[in-house]
Amino acid sequence: MQGFDRKAMAARLAQDIPEGWYVNLGIGIPTMVGDYVPLDREVILHSENGILGMGPAPAKDKVDPWLVNAGKQAVTLRPGGSYCHHADSFAMIRGGHIDLCVLGAFEVAQNGDIANWATSENDSAPAVGGAMDLGAGAKRLWVIMEHTTKDGRPKLVERCGYPLTTPRAVKRVYTNLGVFDVTPDKGFVVVDLAPGVSLEQAQAASGAVLHTQ
Repeated sequence: MQGFDRKAMAARLAQDIPEGWYVNLGIGIPTMVGDYVPLDREVILHSENGILGMGPAPAKDKVDPWLVNAGKQAVTLRPGGSYCHHADSFAMIRGGHIDLCVLGAFEVAQNGDIANWATSENDSAPAVGGAMDLGAGAKRLWVIMEHTTKDGRPKLVERCGYPLTTPRAVKRVYTNLGVFDVTPDKGFVVVDLAPGVSLEQAQAASGAVLHTQ
């Protein structure tokens, strides 16, 4: 299988974001999406640490150490962008003002459940962070992640085995194998497959049935 690399996954998602949406990008692969939003498209990127109007990553010689996203990565500010207090930023999330949140995940279930904050496979106790607020508060949630774990276990599953971040929240999943809608009647529905990937290959790498439209 050829499939998408992570940059191609981020670019594929970015092209689907409509004009005028307010979008929060989670830590990890989601942050790469901001690098591929066309500069002539008005997509307003939000970071929960208090940025509205975030731009792509800066060139190495243009880094502002005071301008970082929630994952502590250097970012830029697009024209018209602004800063705000942390509490105001979360008021935007909890008030339902974010059109789209893009998160990574350990698992996504066919009913839209997402598990992205802990695996329960060690003794550490990571915090759920802003993902819980974003999963519940954003108008829609898309996930971008590898289709399987490093040891080949599926991440699209019938039912999550890890602690849930938000139940029944995910509307679409982008992976290295393709794009999949999460529907209330069928579960996972194939929107698009990556170059060189067949439906049979994507199904073999999944833990739930992939339906065609």
